[in-house]
Amino acid sequence: MKALTSKQVLQETDTSDPNAVTSLTFTHRALSDVSCLAEFMKLERLDLTFNNLSSLEGLKPCVNLKWLSVKQNKLRSLKGIEGCICLTVLNAGSNMLQSMDEVSNLVRLRALILNDNEIVSICRLDHMKELNTIVLSRNPISKIGESLGKANSITKLSLSNCKIQGIDSSIKYCTELRELRLSHNEIRVLPSELARNTKLQNLDLGNNMIMRWSDLKILSSLTNLKNLNLVGNPIAEKDVLAKKIKNLVPSLQIFNARPIDKANKNTTAGTDDNVLVGAGGIDKKKGQKMKKPTNTDKDENTPSTDPKPKRKSRDKLVTEDETAIKSKIDDMANENRNEKKEDDTMRKKKKKVKSGSLAVKLLSPEPEVGLGGPSAWDL
Repeated sequence: MKALTSKQVLQETDTSDPNAVTSLTFTHRALSDVSCLAEFMKLERLDLTFNNLSSLEGLKPCVNLKWLSVKQNKLRSLKGIEGCICLTVLNAGSNMLQSMDEVSNLVRLRALILNDNEIVSICRLDHMKELNTIVLSRNPISKIGESLGKANSITKLSLSNCKIQGIDSSIKYCTELRELRLSHNEIRVLPSELARNTKLQNLDLGNNMIMRWSDLKILSSLTNLKNLNLVGNPIAEKDVLAKKIKNLVPSLQIFNARPIDKANKNTTAGTDDNVLVGAGGIDKKKGQKMKKPTNTDKDENTPSTDPKPKRKSRDKLVTEDETAIKSKIDDMANENRNEKKEDDTMRKKKKKVKSGSLAVKLLSPEPEVGLGGPSAWDL
């Protein structure tokens, strides 16, 4: 057991006055006891990531604490956190929590991050009037229930990699919702209540069980939707889906982690007849035979078919030689022009590819899309 001491805190903050300490960072210290922090009444920000804490009882007197991270510890309960009534941000991800009930009275909370725990249900959030971000990914939560009934301030909700079988009707109360992440669940149907979430911009439904087009028609109500992910659903295997989705949601920019226009091209890709030539010398573009070479196209080594070629005067030979040289110079000039055109075409294509890459970079969804990964939201 390793306990943090007041002396150690004062030494590291280079002060002798506990009331002068407003921010502390003690990460990767193997701490199991931080009860000494009760003496630091002005403490507002505390980072205890990667320690061995099994209880938060020692933080109960820290009534001015606004920002707290206790992720990657050994917490089985949040008991004691109810005393931190000024908390606006709480990150207790990657612990062994089985319940989140203790946070229900933290009325000033704005961001609640409890991913990678053992929480089985979402507590009532009725009193959290300022709550805008909830991350509960990778918890064995089977349903949303009525927990969001009065959570109309939420803008970002992540429940990826849970065991959710359906989006419950309480989602309709989240009228400010802009990001909804529900990948890697067991969702089959989108409820009609989703039409109330008109401010939704990012919707991740990757790796669920949606298989019917009729289950997606409710998306037409989401007039601000810009990013949609359906990868891993049975319906995503249909080739024409991207085109139908674009018609359904004209505002969409990213579909299945790719720009929507690029996704549409993939569904209509086919053979370009304009560039194919058949083995029988048929131009596929018009179905006509290729033009036969004329005498002027003959190779220089082709023998003449004239049985008695006439002898030409020296002046005529010189003139014809000059004409031949001029013709070759013209041919070389034409070849150079053609090569320049080809180079220009290639440069334009490369530029277009780079522009496309930039668009992907600018419009790329966050890492969690389709994967249920850690939130990249800036808190």
